Amino acid sequence: MRQIPVETSGATVMVAKSPQPKVRDRRTGEIATDAETGAKLMTVDVMFAANDEVEILSITVPETGITGELAMGTPVALTGLIARPWENEFNGQKRHGIAFRAVAVTSLVDTTAKTKAA
Repeated sequence: MRQIPVETSGATVMVAKSPQPKVRDRRTGEIATDAETGAKLMTVDVMFAANDEVEILSITVPETGITGELAMGTPVALTGLIARPWENEFNGQKRHGIAFRAVAVTSLVDTTAKTKAA
């Protein structure tokens, strides 16, 4: 399946919803894992602002790629962000969209400045 790299250098990116485990099967509650590494996958919703437009994107990232405290409003960097178009059919209805995945989501809040202020 085609993967499209997403340029983030000109964007402002902030956490919209803290990381949550990505559920593979809602009926069983099974948590999704990376097919290659076996790492637990997480979902982080971010506000992505670029070119005078703002969108909320749901980014899938391995748990090991989450760095720093990612509370709502925290500015973050997205490493290795790709977009992957998808399409499926369920009960005779076709659905399609774009899935986003990153290697890492890193807090841009300086933790040393936080400890000095305390």
